[in-house]
Amino acid sequence: MEAPVLGPTGRPFTEFAEPAPLKGVGPARIISLCNQKGGVGKTTTTINLGAALAKYGRRVLAVDFDPQGALSAGLGVQTHDAVTIYDLLLGVVKDPHEAIIKTEVENLDIIPANIDLSAAEVHLVNEVAREQILASVLRKVSGEYDVILVDCQPSLGLLTVNALTASHGVIIPLECEFFALRGVALLVETIDKVRDRLNPALELDAILATMFDSRTLHSREVLQRVVEAFGDRVLETVIGRTVKFPDASVAGKPIIEFAPEHPASKAYRTVARELISRGAVA
Repeated sequence: MEAPVLGPTGRPFTEFAEPAPLKGVGPARIISLCNQKGGVGKTTTTINLGAALAKYGRRVLAVDFDPQGALSAGLGVQTHDAVTIYDLLLGVVKDPHEAIIKTEVENLDIIPANIDLSAAEVHLVNEVAREQILASVLRKVSGEYDVILVDCQPSLGLLTVNALTASHGVIIPLECEFFALRGVALLVETIDKVRDRLNPALELDAILATMFDSRTLHSREVLQRVVEAFGDRVLETVIGRTVKFPDASVAGKPIIEFAPEHPASKAYRTVARELISRGAVA
């Protein structure tokens, strides 16, 4: 008998089937993309996973929850003078529909953010049930989407706790680099605290290895250690390092639109199929 072909995570390679179309819409499963270390591929993953799920017929809402507004820029959305997530958190605007913008990708909408959001933690600190404000905003539109992806800022402050409190699941994009690995234990501890105190339904859906370079021993060793620590919670699909991501960001498009045949585009489509096959997404 032939030995099975092993994927980069050291497990037998799986072919994930094309997902069947959904019969109806919603209620959405809310997933936070979270890592307190910056530059690990959170925004890139939110954009491209959202676009890939949209291509498979899922109605997707991406929520830019980072004051840098990279998600909004990466989807070609202007945030100057726009209604943003900040207005919804503060209650200046009550109806989330006023903030939702359709992107150029069919089935993919966004609630944008800009630098104003950096003041949100100061404003929210004295609010009643301050950790649950995002949850109450998203509740109003969750019936209209199949999945809501929240792109968190690189910190474990009040905004990230709000995102985790609103979510059913968490995906941790993790750069295949030693220092990125060190911070994961702290993030998992935060997820556990939120589950214990605020949101008992919260699950760690997956860890997605990003910026993987199969040519370097360092990348392979870090990925091996992540699999040893987290087992099946590490997705089989990994995202390789490529210069195409910045190019796509400059164009304001997901890579699966910008360069559909590129290996990174295929990888994100596979991530979408893998998450659907795991039941993390409908």
